[in-house]
Amino acid sequence: MKEHQKYIRRAIELAAENIETGGGPFGAVIVKEGKVIAEGVNHVTVHNDPTAHAEVEAIRSAGRILENFDLSGCAIYASCEPCPMCLSAIYWSRISEVYFAGDRVDAEQAGFDDSLIYDEISKPQERRKIRMVQVQDPRVKDLFSRWNSKSDKTPY
Repeated sequence: MKEHQKYIRRAIELAAENIETGGGPFGAVIVKEGKVIAEGVNHVTVHNDPTAHAEVEAIRSAGRILENFDLSGCAIYASCEPCPMCLSAIYWSRISEVYFAGDRVDAEQAGFDDSLIYDEISKPQERRKIRMVQVQDPRVKDLFSRWNSKSDKTPY
């Protein structure tokens, strides 16, 4: 548990430093085989990028450093429970373990409320707050067919 505490502490330090430089109060650390591979902080307002959450920034950095999008065997330590977007990125990157300090209730109390997203995901498309319309085009099936028949593809 001491190792986990060390990495959580680092994620919290990153978040605290980020507040002082104009970023959001979130930090993340990615560890593989006991070594810190990458770190990230929330740059949403700094870069005007709503996807620049600490976990996503750390995942992007780890992918570049390891030269692989598959982060199996890595653990991510976050100052707060990952939001739905970050959780999706964690699953897509195949990170093996997630450790976090604050939870979604702590984040909500600080003004970061993800409950709308959690609620919306479970609704049928026609009942979501953002209009979602599928525009049929037969060419899309060709895209997937071409992908499936490609012998040199890198599956992910």
